[in-house]
Amino acid sequence: MEEKKRIKQIIYILGKNYPGKKSSLKYVNPLEMLVSTILSAQCTDARVNIVTNKLFKDFKTAKDYAEVDVKVLEKYVKSTGFYRNKAKNIKKTGKILVEDFNGKVPKEMDHMLTLAGVGRKTANVVLNHSYGKIEGIAVDTHVKRISFRLGLTKSKDPVKIEKDLMNILPKKDWIHFNVMGVDHGRAICKSQKPICSKCPLNKICPKVEVKNSN
Repeated sequence: MEEKKRIKQIIYILGKNYPGKKSSLKYVNPLEMLVSTILSAQCTDARVNIVTNKLFKDFKTAKDYAEVDVKVLEKYVKSTGFYRNKAKNIKKTGKILVEDFNGKVPKEMDHMLTLAGVGRKTANVVLNHSYGKIEGIAVDTHVKRISFRLGLTKSKDPVKIEKDLMNILPKKDWIHFNVMGVDHGRAICKSQKPICSKCPLNKICPKVEVKNSN
């Protein structure tokens, strides 16, 4: 099958099976989205939402995060895993926002990347969902895995994967590819044992390095 046609089919099938185009993280403003995304590393969105339900009631501004004792913040986010590092980054990010951006989450990629604990994945998620800005594709563990298995990239480095995806996917689909990829990764294309027999992409997926599946 011609590669452009296959890619078009992949996007169509994913969109049909995972029509939700919004992040499952619960937030009402860019700051909450930023904090949630930092907390979501190596943690489920469901757990993050439980934690932020309390956190966002007590922390409203970047200044709140900047001024809190990091030990106090650790107690709020402990159940998300890697909590010491996450608490440290959130506090430091709060200080940077206050000192450099008037307490607001910036709208530019290069500015986002100056924040503590923020790489291109986090920056893309926040820019996409908070500001509707499409500067790249957020490559988390799920998108990384399915992109490689589908043969959309030969790399396992998130930065290189993002570049590969940006070169082959229509820009209009960039903002949604992460959400669809995450949903598909959780439901079907699991890390240890993908459920290939139930995968809607089964017939057009080369299953790169898939050695154990249902």
